[in-house]
Amino acid sequence: MASSDKYSVLIVDDVAETRENVRKLLQFESDVEVVGVARTGREAIDMAQELEPDVILMDINMPDMDGIAATEAIRQKKPFVQVVILSVQGDPNYMRRAMLAGARDFLTKPPMGDELISAIRRAGKMAHMEKAKGGGGTAALTSSGLPSVSSFSSSQGKIITIYSPKGGTGCTTLAVNLGIALHNNETHTVIVDGNLQFGDVAVFINEQGKNTILDLAPIVDELDPEIVGDVMVKHKDSGIHVLSAPPRPEQAEGVSGRQFTQILQYLRRLYAYVIVDTPSLLTDVVLSSLDESDIVVIVATQDIPSIKNLRLFLDLASSMGVERERIVFALNRYDKRIGITPEKIGENLKVEVSAIIPLDDRVVIPSVNRGVPFILGNQTQPASRGILSLAGKVRSRIASIETEGDMGVN
Repeated sequence: MASSDKYSVLIVDDVAETRENVRKLLQFESDVEVVGVARTGREAIDMAQELEPDVILMDINMPDMDGIAATEAIRQKKPFVQVVILSVQGDPNYMRRAMLAGARDFLTKPPMGDELISAIRRAGKMAHMEKAKGGGGTAALTSSGLPSVSSFSSSQGKIITIYSPKGGTGCTTLAVNLGIALHNNETHTVIVDGNLQFGDVAVFINEQGKNTILDLAPIVDELDPEIVGDVMVKHKDSGIHVLSAPPRPEQAEGVSGRQFTQILQYLRRLYAYVIVDTPSLLTDVVLSSLDESDIVVIVATQDIPSIKNLRLFLDLASSMGVERERIVFALNRYDKRIGITPEKIGENLKVEVSAIIPLDDRVVIPSVNRGVPFILGNQTQPASRGILSLAGKVRSRIASIETEGDMGVN
């Protein structure tokens, strides 16, 4: 077993040369210790049980059992063990399958040395945090299908607000598809429709619930998993839950900023990810969501009004205490034929474009009209690849912030 101040690593690959090359690379890192090597998926499962490593570097293509199946089996038995998948194929379908199986990260082989070390440290830090919380068993579910509050620490869930200061940039599309991309059996996701006047999240998944956020607002001090579960819209195809907006615009006044804050704070105790879709108008509810957020995904398109409004918001965000490290910038509907490039936009706004979702109207518009999120379909489509990239950036940013926070405490 590795010492507690090091990240213990198990290397899994059916090629001896690859195993040895990775081992040699890691031996120079003072905070990384290789505790074992495995040649097959089944061998990896047995060694994970015995060694309980912090991180497993898992090859995806192996003869007896592929890395995705092995990852799922290991995560079911040892949920605190973090798996980094390595594959010669950068296919987004492989990436999504890996994340659904519980993998923490996905790297294309051969990875750059710095890239691999960074992934190990992020995953290792997460493993240490999970162990510190008490073993990381799968959260117990209530009869409503939600984890019990006692299953999670108060800091378990991450609130991710999707916001654009200009309407029509595709925030709801990104919120729904990002929520599905982040959801799996161990990281349950809820999407909260923060557009209380004209919210469409339920429409985007072709669902209509009897209850909405209006049912929770008057009883924010009395919430429990059963009450919340009864209000949620459950999307069968993806597994995500949705807290719908009121059915009529005038009913938006029935939810105050304080009530919205309390609802978000409670939901983060039940879900790993709380995605909040917001309108462009900075209402009390939107400001509450921004204030509670661990990550703010800001959305823009390749037009001057969108970029101008985003610059104004970024200036305002600084005065509101929304630190730049909490911001992930998504450029939506990217069209390479337009001269306003991501590089120019990033330079103009002094913020990096974290993810690019290409213009793909032949896929996106029909998916919206049918109420079937495109991320559930062909994973090789440009828009799906963009969403998977955004999900990866969000995960990485969360891990980075947590690591920096821990270093600050120490």
